[in-house]
Amino acid sequence: MTLQGYFRSSAAYRCRIAFNLKGIPYELAPVHLRRDGGEQKKPAYRRLNPQALIPALQADGAILTQSLAIIEWLDETYPDPPLLPVDRVERAHVRAVALAIACDIHPLQNLRVLDYLKTELAQPQAALDGWCRHWIEEGLSACEVLLTRTASEGPFAFGDRPGLADICLVPQLFSADRFGVDLSAMPRLTSVRAACEALPAFAAAHPSRQPDSE
Repeated sequence: MTLQGYFRSSAAYRCRIAFNLKGIPYELAPVHLRRDGGEQKKPAYRRLNPQALIPALQADGAILTQSLAIIEWLDETYPDPPLLPVDRVERAHVRAVALAIACDIHPLQNLRVLDYLKTELAQPQAALDGWCRHWIEEGLSACEVLLTRTASEGPFAFGDRPGLADICLVPQLFSADRFGVDLSAMPRLTSVRAACEALPAFAAAHPSRQPDSE
């Protein structure tokens, strides 16, 4: 299996964590999002992912895109350990947190959005950073409430083992740090991150540990 990714991409970061938690080996094919105008925009990569977004996974003769689709495929193909709970209500809660991050927070800080704000709307870098801080803080504040309200006991987002919500949360908190988001009012999220980052599967997936890290 070959994962097309970029060391700092939150979506690729999610996939790396999921592969590591499953103990499934994969080959990493770096796609530089900045070099030469963005390698993700070149015809060779667009043949894998017409959206020109990271990641793409080549596996079993198929090409899979969108990080959550890749992770759920991985969970269905290699079910042990599971990334989603058995209980249907709890499974919905886990997906809600994962989607709040992957669909509502992350897209607003995506490189193509920031590039549009900078080039087409002539926004300065300070405005872009403020944009990211605003949407990340607003979204994570809601996730803090969701976890406090619905999560079961345990060090991770939903209990005593990491799953899909943790896989999405840790990369988003990495981005929060990059943009200077104040997390002091989010003790539940920071506690979950600490529990996750103590695990080898999360530590090995960190952007600083990737071969294309800069």
